[in-house]
Amino acid sequence: MPGSSVTISGVEKFYDDFHVLKNINLEIKENEFFSLLGPSGCGKTTLLRIIAGFEDVDSGDVLLDGKSIVDIPPNLRPVNTIFQSYALFPHLNVYENIAFSLRLKKLSENEIKQRVEWLLNLVRLEEHAKKKPSQLSGGQKQRVSLARALANEPKVLLLDEPVSALDAKLRQELLIELDNLHDKVGITFIYVTHDQSEAISVSDHVAVMNNGVIVQYGTPYEIYESPADPFVAMFIGESNLMKGIVKNIISENYVLIEFPSLGEIICYRDKPVKEGDSVLVTLRPEKIRITHTKPTLSEDSFTNVIHGIVDETIYMGYQTKYFVKTDNGFILRVYKQHVSYLLDEKIIQWKDEVFLYWNPDDSFIVEVEED
Repeated sequence: MPGSSVTISGVEKFYDDFHVLKNINLEIKENEFFSLLGPSGCGKTTLLRIIAGFEDVDSGDVLLDGKSIVDIPPNLRPVNTIFQSYALFPHLNVYENIAFSLRLKKLSENEIKQRVEWLLNLVRLEEHAKKKPSQLSGGQKQRVSLARALANEPKVLLLDEPVSALDAKLRQELLIELDNLHDKVGITFIYVTHDQSEAISVSDHVAVMNNGVIVQYGTPYEIYESPADPFVAMFIGESNLMKGIVKNIISENYVLIEFPSLGEIICYRDKPVKEGDSVLVTLRPEKIRITHTKPTLSEDSFTNVIHGIVDETIYMGYQTKYFVKTDNGFILRVYKQHVSYLLDEKIIQWKDEVFLYWNPDDSFIVEVEED
């Protein structure tokens, strides 16, 4: 099934006086797995409904393969939507739910049989073909919804938080299945979610939305490692946000920033700044190393070292979360991954004196307020 490219050009949407979407511009490539990510009320579902044809635009355009579709009714667009609620026909079995749209097209019974059997095999439901929806688990119901949506051979599949009603383990399993399914059918997937872990685990590109605008677009790696602003830094994963003053421009790539609660820290100069600027810096907890003893560092390593006391610990099996109070009272979150188990290792515990250190390349300036 070949997919289509989707272009969103200057789309604006109002609900009475409420400005839902503000000049949205997006390029979604054919056959890619694309995610719209953001908190509830940011406009991502409204944008999805506009692509599907369930909502009109107040201005702007939506194009499939370069051709406008804003005047085409939903049932004539080569687009299908998967909803959170499954929307299966309770009186029809799995086979007939998938075959329903094919019967409306008046395909022959042989064509219907071949298509449905192929789809049942694709979503691994061959043994459940005669069951009613009430006899299926949540994950199985969602797979029936996927098969039914793919029966029409759409160019674009829209997925509106399709796994949010499932438990955590099942969500992860279905996400993997979705990713594998996308690889097999090859059409364009546009996935809407408020869960950052879902978006960054399966997507080729992600658009982060907030208050009706796209605040950052990029690959999952780019968005996680280089957040564009404080909102993205805190919404995508977890982060330490620290406010300070630029004290010195060390080089083209590094600056010395003085933080009232941390002291002087060297940070990566990813935004244009000058001495005296007030800046907000983000630092991911997993980028920080924690030890009982002060590390020995060479002068050219540009590694930051902070002393503190462990204020709280949360053991999670695969990692431990430490909340460390620095000498000036600032709480830094530090995540230590448990990649190996050493019987003779001295475990860092509550109230222990510790040293934290990290590379300046992991400290990003996300906001600048000029002096």
